[in-house]
Amino acid sequence: MSKDNLLALKGIRKTFGGLVALDDVNTSIKKGQLAMLIGPNGSGKTTLINVVSGTYKPDKGRVQFEGTDITGWTADRICKMGLVRTYQIPQLFIKLTVLENILTAYQENPGTGFLKACFKKTWVKREEDATEKAFRTLKTVDLDNIWDKKASELSGGQMKLLETGRALMSGAKMILMDEPAAGIFPTLIDKIFSYFVELKKKFGVTFLIIEHRLEPVLPYVDYVYALDRGRVISEGKANKVLNDSRVIESYLGE
Repeated sequence: MSKDNLLALKGIRKTFGGLVALDDVNTSIKKGQLAMLIGPNGSGKTTLINVVSGTYKPDKGRVQFEGTDITGWTADRICKMGLVRTYQIPQLFIKLTVLENILTAYQENPGTGFLKACFKKTWVKREEDATEKAFRTLKTVDLDNIWDKKASELSGGQMKLLETGRALMSGAKMILMDEPAAGIFPTLIDKIFSYFVELKKKFGVTFLIIEHRLEPVLPYVDYVYALDRGRVISEGKANKVLNDSRVIESYLGE
């Protein structure tokens, strides 16, 4: 695995009964890229994200992250490595505030208990540090001014940013995103993806994004992977991939 590559997939295969969802996927993603995964419905995009994030175990092949083989690891163990995913419909705690949602992702929380409650010095400093980090994270995604709002009161775009903030709070080195532009107004898409670019530059976060709304998103993307029938059929800069005859045929033949 090249030192420039953060994620490498080698011969990934995943089937569901007689359906081949992923068929010998071989590819890698470089550190600091904002990469996009495209393809017609049923091409295997979400299955690939599920395999990488630990939701599914591949039938064959290996997943490597930072040079470590994480094939078959549980989702929570993969998350602790810094490989975090978000969802098309944000998975937030809607009755908690924005700040409380961010704090749930803090990895160094020692937990609670009767004995710990009796020894204040053992946990107060940790909680202060967690809260300070939470507010810094909220400022990064421009949600610090609504820290006390319930998650249920947020707009769709704000929910996507909160999920991103929660991923950052957990220590994400790479974020896997399933259609972050879904259901969002075009002007807000620009704002959200501008934040992604800033996070990439400022913190070195790598993104792999599944997206169908290509036109408003492509200006922000460094690299594109096209998937069809469980195989990567093209990869490279956006213009190269979108003008590839195999990619055009895959969409027209949907």
